[in-house]
Parts: sequence; structure tokens; C-alpha cells
Amino acid sequence: MKSIFSLSEKIEILPVVHGSGNFTRTIRGKILASACDCLAVSLPPEFQSTLEAGIQKLPYISLSCQREEDGSINYAPIDPCQPVIAGLRIAVQEGIHRAYIDRSVARWEGAQAFFPDAFALSGLSHEKYCAALLPALPRPAPDSQQDKRVCWMAYQLHQLEINHKKILFICSVLDWPWVKEAYDERRKYTQPEAPVAAPELFGVEPDSLFFALSEFPYATYLFEKRREELKSDRDFSLDGIKEILLKGRDIFLDKHKKRFHNLSSQTFQIYLQYVRNLSLMENRLTPDLYTLATTAKQIGGDAFALALLEAARTYPYQEQESGLETLELGIDQAVFGDDQAVAMKNRLLETSVEWRNLNLKKEPEPDKQEKWKYTWNPYGQCSWPPEDEVIESFHTHVREQSKLICNDLARPEKFTSSVKDGIDMRETLRNWHKGDIYVKEIPPSRGGVEIVVFLFEMEPDPKQYPWRQTWYAEHNEESTLCFYATDYGNKLQGPGIAQAVYGGCMMIFPPRPIPNIWDDPRIHRGETLEEKLLEAAFFHSREKRVTVVSPGLPLPNWRRLARQLGKQIIHIPLKRFSNQTIEKVRRFHILNGKEVRLFANRFIQDI
Repeated sequence: MKSIFSLSEKIEILPVVHGSGNFTRTIRGKILASACDCLAVSLPPEFQSTLEAGIQKLPYISLSCQREEDGSINYAPIDPCQPVIAGLRIAVQEGIHRAYIDRSVARWEGAQAFFPDAFALSGLSHEKYCAALLPALPRPAPDSQQDKRVCWMAYQLHQLEINHKKILFICSVLDWPWVKEAYDERRKYTQPEAPVAAPELFGVEPDSLFFALSEFPYATYLFEKRREELKSDRDFSLDGIKEILLKGRDIFLDKHKKRFHNLSSQTFQIYLQYVRNLSLMENRLTPDLYTLATTAKQIGGDAFALALLEAARTYPYQEQESGLETLELGIDQAVFGDDQAVAMKNRLLETSVEWRNLNLKKEPEPDKQEKWKYTWNPYGQCSWPPEDEVIESFHTHVREQSKLICNDLARPEKFTSSVKDGIDMRETLRNWHKGDIYVKEIPPSRGGVEIVVFLFEMEPDPKQYPWRQTWYAEHNEESTLCFYATDYGNKLQGPGIAQAVYGGCMMIFPPRPIPNIWDDPRIHRGETLEEKLLEAAFFHSREKRVTVVSPGLPLPNWRRLARQLGKQIIHIPLKRFSNQTIEKVRRFHILNGKEVRLFANRFIQDI
């Protein structure tokens, strides 16, 4: 059966959407399944030497650049996910003749169009996809550059079929019907123009690969890695997104040293559903980078969005030595070694691209941090009000819980006629051999809770938490706060803005002034950080009970301190609260004066 892509018994066209990895898979399969002896591509002959030299350097990414009269440059990216490059790569490896049959021009005029998501090829044939585009493909204007190119390529195909038995021709889907029409009608052609300069081969700076590659750099890396390992790349576009998420999470956790986080598999499921919905709203089957980064910001904050972007731009192969002069790409521009920006036109990109802004607060540069550290005033410190509200809300919740539970005061007794406040499993198992069931009775709460102690680690390292301070309330809705934390000087995020992590803290509400517990000679029994904090809580508490939130059960030393100072411990396990809640409470910012509050939100990341 004759294909809709057949021009003659010897020639078959393979229309592609330039820059689509899904088309690359389709074209690769068709070339390998055919017995062609010639592969024709829609690129001018002067590009052959540089393109094939760049193909030999793959997976290192390079550009074949041709300078024009006005100083601008048109180029062909040597990208393994480009269908044309993938076809040429197979032809070079298999020893198939390559024919570059596009018309040479002095000034390249590219076309831009919107195409359906090429991911549809995973469930739709190549022929049906291209046929569906036919009604929407604009006819080239008479005597336009595209019209002259189409006629020239049709003439070249007539020439090639004289000497070859089977020819495959890779061209843009925008040119396919008009090449077929010009071939069938044997339309007149115009001789090529003389190019201003021969193409040259350049490397690309790793940080600017976003502007050279058609897929995400990390997805391109996975595509190339699977090729090397002879693994299937059928779902590489979706698998690439999942791999980027996991790598972004690793970067995020490594950079911020977070022990607890909400980036679990359940969170990622919600993330992917959200990404899917946003993609469908934009009439896409797969997400673009903006959608991925926006969703990451809403799920994990600015820091996670930045980590995801860093993961997406990773392309380890670009670190290898190439021997080429490198250039740094931007939006339709490039900077060469002389720091001169020139306009760039991609020959293998016809999909219309929309650039959108996304406001992300990134980590400051080390030299800026040093400057801010030098100008820090150690005698002017205050908190960041939004974080005060978070910890006060958490504190209030714990105080309410303390009124309801008194596990240390529960009395076990044998079950007779009522289970009272529940079965005491510990006492029941202890007397299992007697066959008795024990229940517990919690006496009614008397008095309140004035002081709550939060211990986020058992036996913390004093070297890790060198900063010890007592902060006093600014108004009656805040607590008096005593804490030990990491050194804020190691984590400056802006001018007069630093970040630290609580190792433990004590909160007194209603607030009242007390001497700094770390300098108070009356607090002398405790030897470790948590014991000193607990001793201060027992010493200053006006109520009989002190609530202690900690990862483990109260240690004997803690109970001994409580008895010596006439207090009782109400213990609440830290695991009762979610990891992300704990992490959010532990991290706090220090501002170098109240005036810094006016602009602090410009620098503080939401993580």
C-alpha cells in the first residue's frame, strides 16, 4: 500500500516537527526499518562538514553557526533529540549517503507555528498526525524564501532519484505538502544564493543549554544515556519529568540540609495531578518548564522550584572537553568570547515559544553574604512577624493539647465494669499471665500550662547549636522565648536578614521578663543544652506542670530535675506532628533591626 508520504517509487518524505524528541523516535524507527541508500535533509550543503563533525562529538552539544551580512547568525543545533540530527547520526553510522538539498540563502527567514503536542505520537500514527495538520498549514507566498526553497528541494529530489534506489527525505512538516506539490508539478526553481560565510562549529556553555536544546537538558541526557545502555526510550519524555522531580528533591534537601520535608511520594502524586491539569488547560499533553516550575513553587516554595530548575538544566555530558570555542546563549541571542551579543536564528526550531516571567527568590552569592556579614550589627536583632504567627499558633495548639492529655498522671486499675479513659495496654500486657485487663483513669486537669519546651533533637551537639539567646515579647500576644539554635551568621539571605534553625526552645505565655537563662547563675544543675533549658522551665514556671515536646520519652535526668524543683512533666511526642510542620517551625529568620521588616519579604524564601 502506497504511503501518503511517497513522492515516487524511490522517494519517501518524512515530515517532522523540529525539536521534538517524540518525532526523533519515530524517524529513527523508520530509517532503521527501511533499506534506503540515501538520506536527504532540508539543510544547505555548506552545513555538511560542520554538522557531521559535531555529530562525531555527540553527546557533547555543539552548534553549526553561519554568519549573515547584518552580523546576525543562523545556526543548526547538534542535538540528539532533533529528528534531523538523529537521522544524520544513523546515516553516518550505517554508511548511508547523505544529501543536503535545501537552498542556500544569504539571509535565513524562519517560520513559526503552533503544533499539537507531539506526545500524541505515542498513540497515533505518524501519517495520521501529519494528515491532521494539513488543513492548517499555510501555503508559501509566491516568490517568498520558503517558496523558492520548496521548489529547489523538489528539483534536488528529482536529481537524486537518478542515482539512488531508495531515498528518505527529512523535512519540516510546514514544507512537506508544498515539496510534494512542486515535485509533482515540476515547478521552476531559482538558483541558490551565495552564503556570506561558511558555517563554523562552536560549543555551548552548560548553563545556557536551555536555549540550544529542544527538550529539557536533563531529559536529553536521559535519552542519550538510554541509547548508550540499549534501553527503551518509549516514555522518555514522561520519565524525564519524573527523574527531574526526584533529582530536584535531592538537590533541595542537600542544599538546605533538611531532615524533614513534605516532598513525599504522596506530595509528588498531587504535584503531577496539578501539572496535568495545568497542561490540559493550555491544550498540552506534556508540561513545559514554566508549568513545572510554577507548580514546584506552589508545592515546595521558591527553594524547591529553583532546585527543580537546576535539575532540569543538568547535562553531565557537556562537562567533557571538546576543543571548541564556547558561546553563551540567551533568548534569540548569544555572547561570544569578545562579550559581544549577536542575534541568533535557529534553523531547526519552528514551534512558537512564549517566554514568561516567574518570580523566584534565589540564594545570594557568597561575596554578597560576606558583605552582609561584615555590616551586621550584633546589638540590633528582631524576629520576622509572619514566622512569629506560625510558632505562636503551634505553641497555642500544644498548650491546648496539654490540657487534654496527662499521660504521666494516669492511674491503671483492673477492669470491672467500665473502660473509663481507655485500656492501658502496657499494664495489660505486663499482667497478661494473670488474665486481667487493666484500664486507665486520667484525673481531671487542675491548673494551666504556662511554659512549653520544644526539644527537636535528643542529646544535641553543642557545636551545632552555638547561638543561645532569650527574646522578649513585643506585645501581649507573643511569648517570651528562650532557645538554642544554629549560627545565623552562616546563613545570610539578604542585607540584615539571616536564617537559623532551632535545636530547642522554651516559650512562656502570658509573656513576662526573665533574666537571660544562659547567663543566670541560678540555672546551674543542667549539664547539656536540653537539661539547661528544662531546668530554666522548671525554675520559672508558676504552674505545677510543664509541657515537654520531644522525639523520645523524658529521660531520668529530666524527671529528677522536675522533682527537685517541684514540677511535673506533661510529655507530648514530637512525632504527633507532621514532619513539614516541625520543619516549618524550626527554621526562622533574624532581622538586623525592625526597619529591615519593610523589605525582608524580597529576600526571604518560602521553603
